[in-house]
Parts: sequence; C-alpha cells; structure tokens
Amino acid sequence: MRGKYRIAPATSRPSEAFVEGEIAHLRDLDLKGLRARWQSVFQRPPPSHLPRHLLFAVLAFRIQADRLGDLDHETRKVLDRTNANESVSAIADRLKKLDRKRTDLTPGTVLVREWDRQSHRVMVLADGFAWKGQAYDSLSKVAFAITGTRWNGPRFFGLRDKQAPPMSEDR
Repeated sequence: MRGKYRIAPATSRPSEAFVEGEIAHLRDLDLKGLRARWQSVFQRPPPSHLPRHLLFAVLAFRIQADRLGDLDHETRKVLDRTNANESVSAIADRLKKLDRKRTDLTPGTVLVREWDRQSHRVMVLADGFAWKGQAYDSLSKVAFAITGTRWNGPRFFGLRDKQAPPMSEDR
C-alpha cells in the first residue's frame, strides 16, 4: 500500500494478470459501481462531476500504478509544472530531456555486455572508458575493440532507444 491509496490485496497471479483482471472488472461496472470502487480505493467519495469514462481511467491508472509502480518523483515534477496551454510536443520534449539526463553516465559506473559468450565490463571514467586495462575516449571505440566491427557504442551497451542485439548471438 502506498500513501493514502488502497487497492485490493494481491492474489497469487502475476502482477500483469492481476491488473488485467481488475481492469476487466472495472469495464463491467456501471457508474454507480465505479463510484463505489472509487470510494474503496481512495477512501473518499469521487468528484460528482466526473463521467464514467474518467472514473474508469483514473481507477485503472491507480490499479496499475499501485501494482506495477507509479511515476517517479522527477517525472511527476515535470508533469505538475505543465499548464493547459502547453502543447503535447513541448511536454514530450521535456520528458525526453529528463530521460537523457537519467542515462548520463557518471564516473565509476560499470557497463556490462555479453558478447561472443563472454561478459565484458567497461568502467566509466571522468574522461572516457576503461576496458581490459585500456583507456578509450568513446563507447563506440570500446564496442569496436570488443567486436571488431563498427557499432554505435551507446546502442551496443543498451543505452539508446533501440535495443542492443540479443546477447546470445555470436558476432
């Protein structure tokens, strides 16, 4: 249980299946049923002006967030600072900047990548990267040293939008 919100106790089913079942149950509820469920989840009556589809959406989000994890503090701050006149693309840009900031590598971070059935550990330094006692000024150069082919280093180590190739492949 998180904060002032309560949700039904966990079942023995996996979290995703539980959430799907709860949301399917919400879909079957009429307005009166959704209001009752709101009362049990939030421990207060629902706003009287909310139509059925918004009650459903808020309850479905709360169930998912309680079971699978809510938004982190930084994302909430970005969303709380938005206003009604702001465009969706402007909000999306701010959220992308936040994601980029989260993936900035700090010295001391160790990146691990399996390649050709071997685990490769790369240490982030203040001015580059270290792999097998050798210093490199970019992740792409480390990836080249590991594979013998040209790679986008951040992508090779799973730091970009596209996933790195499956780790079981031999290249």
